[in-house]
Amino acid sequence: MLTNVATALIGIGDMWIVGRLEDAATQGAVDVGARLFAVLFTVMNFLKTGTTGMVAQAGTRGGSNGGEAAQAQLLARGIMVGGAIALLLITFKPVLMPLFLSALGADGEVLAAANIYAEIRYWTAPGVMFNLALIGFLVGRRQMTAVLVIEVIYNVLNVALGLWLALQLEWGIAGIGWSSFIAEYAKLAILITLVWRGTAGRALIAALLDRALLSWSALRPFLSVNRDLFLRTLVLTVALAAITRLSAERGAEVLAANGIIYQLFIFTALLLDGFENSAQVLNGERAGARDRAGFAAYTRAILWRGLGAAALVAALFAILGDPILASFAATDSVARIAQSQAIWLVIIPFAGVASFVFDGVFVGASWTRAMLISMVGASAVYALALWLTWPLGNAGLWGSFVLFLLARAGLQAALMPRLMDKSFAAEAT
Repeated sequence: MLTNVATALIGIGDMWIVGRLEDAATQGAVDVGARLFAVLFTVMNFLKTGTTGMVAQAGTRGGSNGGEAAQAQLLARGIMVGGAIALLLITFKPVLMPLFLSALGADGEVLAAANIYAEIRYWTAPGVMFNLALIGFLVGRRQMTAVLVIEVIYNVLNVALGLWLALQLEWGIAGIGWSSFIAEYAKLAILITLVWRGTAGRALIAALLDRALLSWSALRPFLSVNRDLFLRTLVLTVALAAITRLSAERGAEVLAANGIIYQLFIFTALLLDGFENSAQVLNGERAGARDRAGFAAYTRAILWRGLGAAALVAALFAILGDPILASFAATDSVARIAQSQAIWLVIIPFAGVASFVFDGVFVGASWTRAMLISMVGASAVYALALWLTWPLGNAGLWGSFVLFLLARAGLQAALMPRLMDKSFAAEAT
């Protein structure tokens, strides 16, 4: 949870810093830029998620040495796939960047500022892809303390550089872009050093030198899991991008206000995703060991603890929501619009926590096809709700989003008994 809070600070820090520039269009541009990279980068989060679950499963097989070799092979595949994705993203940058900025509804001053920010941050693509695979590897091996330290360093560096470049040197939104660029590659350097100098370093070298690593039989299970995760994340990213697109249609101030609420949702989601990460590792280990009783017990325990944490987060926003929102707003009118929707910050933790935990359970067990099916079904519910509630304005937008989170959890819960019967059938016989 602490690691994910540190991760959340990257977007929150950028939003807070740009708020000091006191310009709604610039604040809206940072939100548009963040959504752009959610589409282009975060959709590749399968490199982390898939690696975590499969590394956790591999750690329970073949003893310590065999497990470590298998884990290193998974990391090597993740690095190679990540490098190929980064190459494609950079190659098609002249097409992708303007296409997605236009699709997000940016125009006028918002588009001009978003272009400045995106032009700089786009070049972090290789660093982001490699970092996803490396972080997934460390989480799958339970090296969470190291991940926490790295994420804290990353975010402190990003915020410090943002304050210096954007405010003190008066680079404006370009300073925020450069702070993200520098921090991302500093994070990569630390991760490479940590993995290379650790016990996994030798196994990773051997894996990278093994030509059989790229054979179709070796890559197929890895690509199959990650294909489903990619498509699932793509659907989720489009659903989240709809918030920005529909907000932009209501003007720069609504866009900026909803961008603040969205960043606080991301903070909430990443905090509660600590339970998702736990489920990925613990349920992944139980799935690898074919321990049905342990798998079910971990699922129940993590769900209950997640609900308790959601209650604490909701209480925080119920008490401090208005001043928190005002502290991020670039103008008084943006603050008023955001504060009018503060109730959703109280509701969203309860609506989302079960789906976050089930995501971790499904990843740990490699039920990625079921994850994709549940996400598609929930997105259909979300799209229908957005259409029906358009006349309700922001309340309809955020209400539809809450329904989307609940639909995800409901569909996953409905699928889980059958999936468990299938996965643990061998144990029963």
